[in-house]
Amino acid sequence: MSDYKKTLNLPQTAFPMKANLAQREPETLRKWDQIHAREVMVDASGSRGVYVLHDGPPYANGHIHMGTALNKILKDIVVKSRNMQGLAARYVPGWDCHGLPIEHKVEQELKEKKKELPAHVVRKLCRDYAAKWIDVQRKEFKRLGVLGDWDDPYMSMKPAYEAATARELADFVEKGNVIRAKKPIYWCCSCHTALAEAEVEYYDHTSPSIYVRFPLPDAGLNKIFPQADPSRASVVIWTTTPWTLPDNMAVCLHPEFAYVLVEAAGAQYLLAEERLASCAALFGWSAPEILGRATGAQLEGLTARHPFYDRPSPLTLGLHVTLDTGSGCVHTAPGHGREDYEVGLKYGLDIYSPLDDAGRFLPAVEFFAGLTVTE
Repeated sequence: MSDYKKTLNLPQTAFPMKANLAQREPETLRKWDQIHAREVMVDASGSRGVYVLHDGPPYANGHIHMGTALNKILKDIVVKSRNMQGLAARYVPGWDCHGLPIEHKVEQELKEKKKELPAHVVRKLCRDYAAKWIDVQRKEFKRLGVLGDWDDPYMSMKPAYEAATARELADFVEKGNVIRAKKPIYWCCSCHTALAEAEVEYYDHTSPSIYVRFPLPDAGLNKIFPQADPSRASVVIWTTTPWTLPDNMAVCLHPEFAYVLVEAAGAQYLLAEERLASCAALFGWSAPEILGRATGAQLEGLTARHPFYDRPSPLTLGLHVTLDTGSGCVHTAPGHGREDYEVGLKYGLDIYSPLDDAGRFLPAVEFFAGLTVTE
């Protein structure tokens, strides 16, 4: 029987059969460090110019995970491939050292002691916490084989970085590119700090909802509904955030939905026709009489009144209005929520949110001054 093995033309290599990466990878990384592989790589290229990748910074809070590993490895591939294409390619790592997660972790460690410490001491502890995790993550990223300027990364807490940020902001202001305006943001009433959208986690929650009559004494109602009696007419709104009612500035309708004015229980009510049956059952209306129909677009410009403050609440239009639930007429508080804010900008409404950092209504808010939004 022939020995076919002798007929095969196999390559001769010094590669061992066993990868043994747990031992060999650290050896390779040490060798790269000793021969300054990053600097050699950059110096060996550059005929086509310079390529610098400033890292979109990870958060200095905890060990790296599969997501951060994937992020760094892909960036490393980009930098090394650009270098092979003739660019002097550099990777500049950095860290985000500010924000609620670090503050929250330090507060958990301090517990009641936090209340006794001055703010500058707590900030120092936050810096120390971030610096600790930067050192941990730097070692973990280097272990992945990522070549970068690890000895001189940028950090958002470096005084030079903060000074550069202040200078750039001042430059924007000097050129007239900064305006002061109001916009609703996510806010933590217990931590007294703004939240990024990515920091907000949702869970199943049942909210108390409420239907409210907004008086509609606008004489223009008769032009749309000849049988209307503005003295006893109201638009019906529905909301799952009753605490925002003091901040109401408008009622929003969908421009294409059909709305009806109905006679029921001795008064007249405006609501979406598709929601009439369910609302009538809920309100105990036995046989509501439809006095007329109109689209939301025809109703735009009528002015309702706030139910317990002496101010107007105009009927506006918005495509975010749905017929899934409620009345088809949406209570609109531009100081709370993106859609409401956009409606507020479109119609020039006041972006009103009379709350302090703890979520308490300000002294000027009648009926609710000093109460928190949950109270």
